[in-house]
Amino acid sequence: MSARDIFIAKAQVRWDRLEALLGRANWTAPDWSEASLLYRGVCADLARAQSLSLGDDVQRYLDQLAGRAHNALYASRARTGSGLIALVFRDVPREIRTQWAFVLAAGLLFYGPMLLGAVGAFLDTNFALAVLPESQLQSMESMYSNSAPTRGAGEDATMAGFYVWNNVGIAFRCFATGFFAGLGSIFYLVYNGLVLGTVAGHLTAVGRGLNLLNFTSGHSAWELNGIVLAGAGGLRMGWALVVTEGRTRAGSLQKAGPSLYRLVIGASAMLFVAALVEGFWSAGPMPPPVKYAFGVIQCVIVVVWWLFGGRGGAGQVRP
Repeated sequence: MSARDIFIAKAQVRWDRLEALLGRANWTAPDWSEASLLYRGVCADLARAQSLSLGDDVQRYLDQLAGRAHNALYASRARTGSGLIALVFRDVPREIRTQWAFVLAAGLLFYGPMLLGAVGAFLDTNFALAVLPESQLQSMESMYSNSAPTRGAGEDATMAGFYVWNNVGIAFRCFATGFFAGLGSIFYLVYNGLVLGTVAGHLTAVGRGLNLLNFTSGHSAWELNGIVLAGAGGLRMGWALVVTEGRTRAGSLQKAGPSLYRLVIGASAMLFVAALVEGFWSAGPMPPPVKYAFGVIQCVIVVVWWLFGGRGGAGQVRP
């Protein structure tokens, strides 16, 4: 083979991939990152083709390809804000539906133990004591002793920041420990579900259940399902490391990367909203019926977003 043929054979896959990306109407954030890398590679190919004098046709093709990629990348940068909006409201719900099996599994692993903990703690104090120490249960009783918790002036922003930090910590453990073949994600989903359910069941048994509901109704749809989504990402990562479909584990994880990215972005967005609601609304002075109605509205928003977000548009998310 000639030097020209060898050069083309080695670089053709990169060129074809960039051509495919440029032919798509909508790019996700991972697409932009990949296109940027491919663009730099094509620029290097163009420089090499010129130095080796591999022919005007090759140089012309690479020059045009690099120009198209340059224009697309700079146009994408100008639309970064709209791209983020599209990622959250279109690509994330499409990914949730694509990965429905992992989302369902994470939901069962989280809400199943939560229900068990709630029922067990409500029926038997010894069950609650087997899950949590007595001092922690007493602390929860004290925390929710008032039907309308209040804060001092200026504390809402501080608490919102704390809730962001706390929620991200829980979600990070549910997701990142999926690296251990998904087993870590399973553990943290079950553990957090059981603990939350036990707290709810115990507080209900001692007459604090409505106080808890009054505080949590507004943000629970975002917070709990954000944890589920993070856990689903961890299960998806564990699956990619176990079921490699003939690839190396690194290659299988790389292929799953865009999917994991969208799930993590979705979980992060949900937990951020949960922290804002929890910080600025949940401890507010609104009467319980208003808070309950607000909570129902949040549940409807989450369901509609997950089930109908991104439907009917072009550029479907790749699995």
